Amino acid sequence: MLDVFFILYCVEAGVFLCLVPWNLAWDRTILQLPMARLWMFGLNPAVRAAVTGFGLMHLVWGAHDLDRLLHHWRVKAQRRAVQAKATDR
Repeated sequence: MLDVFFILYCVEAGVFLCLVPWNLAWDRTILQLPMARLWMFGLNPAVRAAVTGFGLMHLVWGAHDLDRLLHHWRVKAQRRAVQAKATDR
């Protein structure tokens, strides 16, 4: 069950981090910072791309864990099927 929550977290955080840096809310939030250097840093396209890349890493990590979880469930189901056939004989 914990795996499912982690996968949901990765997907949610990944989508958020991929989309928010390119949203107008990002601009408004950055412009509320107290120093102009922080404005320039936060509005820099390279910083936005880095945050988006971090979001993509979350999405890939979530997809990897989902694949691992589904594989584990498939193997478990196959073992149960084999055991059921063995007990039927």
